[in-house]
Amino acid sequence: MAGIRVISGVAKGRRLKMVPGDGTRPIMDRVKQALFNILGDDVVEARVLDLFAGTGSVGIEALSRGAAYAEFVEADRGAVEVIRDNLTQTRLSENSRVIRGDVFAHLRRAPAAGFDYVHVAPPQYKGIWIEALSALDEQPGWVNPDGWVCAQIDPTEYKPLELAHLALVEERKYGSTLLVFYERTV
Repeated sequence: MAGIRVISGVAKGRRLKMVPGDGTRPIMDRVKQALFNILGDDVVEARVLDLFAGTGSVGIEALSRGAAYAEFVEADRGAVEVIRDNLTQTRLSENSRVIRGDVFAHLRRAPAAGFDYVHVAPPQYKGIWIEALSALDEQPGWVNPDGWVCAQIDPTEYKPLELAHLALVEERKYGSTLLVFYERTV
């Protein structure tokens, strides 16, 4: 697999380290470009939460494009080291926090502050994205009013969800990747 890079912003062109093995599924550059085209200037000064962060590519891209803060949550020790290395390499560590731990345990805590954008890219084919969206819906303080949640999944995994605080606003398919966007409603 080809490497991934920062597409735009202050760290544009910097290559990111990959997590060894096949336990992570990094977002491909064309999907990441499409994602950030959708978010547009809303990412500037935003607070970003990157769940199941893998390489940290999405949060790092947000920081490069002007996000005020990014928090990365990842359980895998090797992936956490890669995220830290990638933040150092891109010189974007200052406004970030990397948390090694279980995403669901993390989401059960009350957040210190909400996020404008939450990216959810869990392991595929296990329904974990549904659990993550449900956890965010149960603790809506993680998502700021009018904030967005994007689940990055395989299109075959998608099914409509009954959520109280998040509403489906858009779906975009890019080959074998589906981006499903939800907005905080109440």
